[in-house]
Amino acid sequence: MTSTETPALPSTAPAPRPEATAAAAAVLDQVERAIVGKRPELELVLTGVLAGGHVLIEDFPGLGKTLAARSFAQALGLQFTRAQFTPDLLPSDLTGSFVFNQTTSEFVFRPGPVFTGLLLADEINRTPPKTQAALLEAMQEHQVTVEGRTFPLPQPFHVLATANPVEHEGTYPLPEAQLDRFLLRLSFGYPTQDQEWEVLARRIGRGQEDQSVDAVLDADGLLAIQAAVERIHVSEDVGRYAVALTAATRGRHEVLVGASPRGSLALLACSRALALIHGRDFVVPEDIKALARPALAHRITLRPELWLGGASADSVVQAVLDQVPVPDAADLA
Repeated sequence: MTSTETPALPSTAPAPRPEATAAAAAVLDQVERAIVGKRPELELVLTGVLAGGHVLIEDFPGLGKTLAARSFAQALGLQFTRAQFTPDLLPSDLTGSFVFNQTTSEFVFRPGPVFTGLLLADEINRTPPKTQAALLEAMQEHQVTVEGRTFPLPQPFHVLATANPVEHEGTYPLPEAQLDRFLLRLSFGYPTQDQEWEVLARRIGRGQEDQSVDAVLDADGLLAIQAAVERIHVSEDVGRYAVALTAATRGRHEVLVGASPRGSLALLACSRALALIHGRDFVVPEDIKALARPALAHRITLRPELWLGGASADSVVQAVLDQVPVPDAADLA
C-alpha cells in the first residue's frame, strides 16, 4: 500500500462515517484511472458492494465491464476470480469438487472460483440453469453445498456479473428468482468521442495493454465500511417512499409481476450506501430516486403482448417515479 492510499479500516467496529466516505471516494478515484468518464455508473457498482450485495452489468462487448470488475477488486483489496460462463460449464466447475488424493487415499475438496472476494461471472446468461442455480446458493447463502457437505465462502464475497443484452442465440435468460438476487442492474453505455480519445491517450501513455490500480482498502476495511452503512439513518417518510415506489410497480397495467418486497429492501440497503458515499449520515428522497431504475427495473415482468409496443421496465419505473409523491420533510436526519 502506497503512502497516498487510504489506510485499511479495522473490521472490529464500523468505520467512522467521514473516514468511510473518504475511503469510498478514494476507491472510485482509483477505478476511474482505468474506466474513463463513467463515474455515476462506477458509483452505482460501489453502492451495490458497500450495501453487501451483487451487481449485474448488462452491456455491449468492449465497454469495460471486465476491466471495471478487476479494477474494483484491486482497489478494494479483494481476491479476484473470473469465471467465463459457457454452455458446457458444470456446477462443479464453479463451486469446486472432491478429488481423490493418491497420497492419502482420501477424497479432498478442491475449491472452485467462487471461493474468492470478488467473482466476475462473465456472460452469466450463456450457462445452463443448473449452473446458474449453483451460483444462486453462493450469492444468497454465502456458501456452497457439494455432495451433501456445506462450505462457507470467504467474507466479504461479491459477484459482479455481466450479460450481453443483444445476442440471444445460445443463451439462457436468468430466471426472475436469480435476477432478484442482484441488488442492482445497470449498464455503462458508449463513451463520448472525447472520453474515447482519453482512453486512447491513456493507452499511448502507458506503453502497454495491461493496467492496474492501487489498493485502497483490504477485506477488513471493506467490512468496516459495510458496517458503517448499517448506521446510516433512514426516516420513516423516506422508507415509506421506497415502499410506495415498489408497491406502485405492482398496479401498472403493463406489468405482469411487479417488484417484490425484496425491491424495497434493495432500495433501503443501496440508498444507505449511496448516502455514505455522498458524505451524509442520513438518506434523502433523491437517493431513492437515483436508485429506483437500477434497483427495481430488473424485478419487473412485463406482459408479453406489450413487448412489441415499446413498453419497458425502465418506462414503468419512470412512470412510478412521476406518480408517487416525494416526501416533503424539512429535516430528514
